Amino acid sequence: MRLHPDVVSTDTDDGTVLLNGRTGRYWQLNATGAHVLRGLLDGDSPDDIAAGVATRHRIDPSRAERDVTTVIDQLRTAGLVIA
Repeated sequence: MRLHPDVVSTDTDDGTVLLNGRTGRYWQLNATGAHVLRGLLDGDSPDDIAAGVATRHRIDPSRAERDVTTVIDQLRTAGLVIA
């Protein structure tokens, strides 16, 4: 997965900001959302990302899977990432 060509990202102290240069809209990801995005851009599988989130935040793996899937779906729906 990669960022859409019209999208640029900037890391912040609290996560990541994504700007769609075509639409002028921006999105702010918290630290966990930024972690998910970085993992996707690095080629990690959603399952591996979810396992890391579950370990890092000491949450149930099934909850982490749902949360990671939600972030991925939102990034795709907003047109910020492409396969």
